[in-house]
Amino acid sequence: MSNKIHDAVQERYGAIARQLNVIQPAESACCGSANEIAADCGPKLYDDALLEGLPVDVTGLSLGCGDPVSIASLREGETVLDLGSGGGIDCFLAAKQVGESGYVIGVDMTPDMLAKANANKVKMGVENVEFRKGYIEDLPVRDNTIDVVMSNCVINLSPDKTAVFSEVFRVLKPGGRVSISDIVTEGNFTDALRADLSQWAECVTGAIDVEAYTGLMRKAGFVTIEVVDKVETGVVNRKPGMPRIFSARITGYKPNIS
Repeated sequence: MSNKIHDAVQERYGAIARQLNVIQPAESACCGSANEIAADCGPKLYDDALLEGLPVDVTGLSLGCGDPVSIASLREGETVLDLGSGGGIDCFLAAKQVGESGYVIGVDMTPDMLAKANANKVKMGVENVEFRKGYIEDLPVRDNTIDVVMSNCVINLSPDKTAVFSEVFRVLKPGGRVSISDIVTEGNFTDALRADLSQWAECVTGAIDVEAYTGLMRKAGFVTIEVVDKVETGVVNRKPGMPRIFSARITGYKPNIS
């Protein structure tokens, strides 16, 4: 089923990248469809001050469910990796914070999104951001080279979350950290709902229980894991077998082994 999930996700987000005008500015887009996730998924994902100077081609492709940048506490000179970077909004926000001495890498599997992100990079004249094609289950990044890994409403889309967290752990430097905004649940979907690829691609049925989510992080080796906040999304047209669905921000660290 893994390839089918990747194909469904890639098809959905490729279409979104080609139809920028159907996406609302970075306020309530959320990665789910309007039919499944209510507008309160993230009524105000970013502070206005963070978005200052970003063109609509960037803010209009905000498909996240929260703001992983603010809780990342980025510092000048750090190297940042963004999983599922899309149109690049979190990469460009991170680039401001790490400065010219820092560097930001965005990884995305969708060619249309990568094209949009690179066009935005040229338009903005940003030098310390790079976009790479790849899967978050098999990151095109060297071991122990990243200070901070961010992700915004993407890991829930993966068919192999164990591989994702293993890869994130691999690329982080000792003492490095993760800053994640994602869709999680309280409880589990039925097998029938899990098999619905359209809802999986809309950041609904790929989500897993928050305790299972943090458990996968611990299994990968992360410590000091914290669910910073968790806001119920407010699913409309709730179907039988659907658990409560939340937008959560989660942090964790790779142990600093001397």
